[in-house]
Amino acid sequence: MLADGTRIQILWALIDREMPVNEIAETIGKPGPSVSQHLAKLRMARLVRTRRDGTQIFYQLENDHVRELIIDAVHHAEHAGPAIPAHHQIRGQLTAIPDHRAAQTAADSAAGG
Repeated sequence: MLADGTRIQILWALIDREMPVNEIAETIGKPGPSVSQHLAKLRMARLVRTRRDGTQIFYQLENDHVRELIIDAVHHAEHAGPAIPAHHQIRGQLTAIPDHRAAQTAADSAAGG
């Protein structure tokens, strides 16, 4: 289900808000009918849910677990490339990448390990 790039783009567009199909399509640059088909599959997989307001249907991520899954997947994919991942950059500066091993070694030493 998540191997399709268009579906990842849709889920990423919905990461912090709900949107109707036409707005999702405009955001990701894909035709509305194509986006609708992908949304139907994402809905069957329980990755997105809908809310009706009059004649318009709004889509949003199913829950926070899906949100975290998408964020983790995108961040992991960014680390696979040669460039510095966007989520480690703030206004052109790098943010510190925590060294969990050093923190664990210090904790082990303090505990007498």
